[in-house]
Parts: sequence; C-alpha cells; structure tokens
Amino acid sequence: MEPFTTLTATAVPMDLPNIDTDRIIPARFLRKPREAGYQQFFFHDVRFNPDGSENGDFVLNQPPFRQAKILVTADNFGCGSSREGAVWALMHHGIRCVIGPSFGDIFMENCFKNGVLAIVVSAETAAGLRGQLHDHPGAHMSVDLERQTVTAPDGTVHRFDVHPFRKQALLKGQDEIALTMEYAQAIEAHEARRAAEMPWLLSGDGPAA
Repeated sequence: MEPFTTLTATAVPMDLPNIDTDRIIPARFLRKPREAGYQQFFFHDVRFNPDGSENGDFVLNQPPFRQAKILVTADNFGCGSSREGAVWALMHHGIRCVIGPSFGDIFMENCFKNGVLAIVVSAETAAGLRGQLHDHPGAHMSVDLERQTVTAPDGTVHRFDVHPFRKQALLKGQDEIALTMEYAQAIEAHEARRAAEMPWLLSGDGPAA
C-alpha cells in the first residue's frame, strides 16, 4: 500500500448527495481482475455515453478536473452495497483523498484499507470547499495527514480527526496483513513453543489421561 503523508493537488467537487457504490462502479464490472485497469470503470455509466464517447457534462471529464487527486463530496458518499471495487476504481483513477460530511461505513473502511484518506468535515465546511472549487475550477487543495489539516483554495486551514490506528497505517503504507507480518518472528516463536509444550494439539490425540 502506498503511504499517504501530504498531498497538494487539484480537487474536484461533487454536489450530489447519496452517491452509492453502484454509481461509483457498476456491478457488472466487479468480476474483472484488478489488472484490468479499474480506472476505466470509475463512474463509468455517467462518464461515458452509450456509444463509448465521453459525457462532456460530467465533472471528471471537464479539463480543469481531469487530473484531480482530491474529491470533495456531499453527504453519504459511497453508500449502498459493499464493494471494495468502488475504492479500487477511485484509487486507480488517481484519487488519494475524499473529503465530505459523511461516507458509507464499509466504503470508508475500504478507503483506509487501500491507501485512500477519507476525511469527515462538517456539511458547512464541505459545501464551502465545493463552492470554492466551482468558483475556481482547477484550484489546488493541500492535505497533511501528520498535522491532520486540510488547506482550502483560499488558504483557510481546517483540522480533521482520524483514528490513530488508521493514521499510522496510512503514514506507513501498511494494511492489516503488513502489520501482522511485522510480528512474524514472534508468531513463529509462539507456534514453536506451543508445539513443544503441547504436541497433542498438532497430533490431534489430546493429552494423556
């Protein structure tokens, strides 16, 4: 998992509330391997017309926002069915940070498991950020995970909260498997000791009466 420390990048506003995971990635693409390039499935049915051409009205297809790495949303982004592919698509498209008033619980968890920073701010703050991005298309925002700050296009600094475990995992670029592997020697030593002290656990015969 790629570490997340600081990010200064173009930010894109999405004003529609309750954007669900089926809109982020339609269900028919979920059986594709990650190697297929999930960026092409990101908001597929609103990014592209039925003939495969781009929908010029969709915000991610507009020139100022094509290279955006920060997404500022409205309420309840990522709600709906559980699908990790929604975060794969978002991440493969280049988005490393999503900021909004609320997120679907499983979507938010999947963000942190895959190296995407999901930041919860007040509805008022999110609306203000989106307004600045609409007024100044292509504007940059900055996110500092260590300091837990978001700097708006106008220079205003907003603090955010993040769970300490999630913060350290992102800073180190570690998922749960990588974290567990840090204790591999201790786990192996425990298993060896247990095998020596309680061999019946491995044989299945049980201790002698």
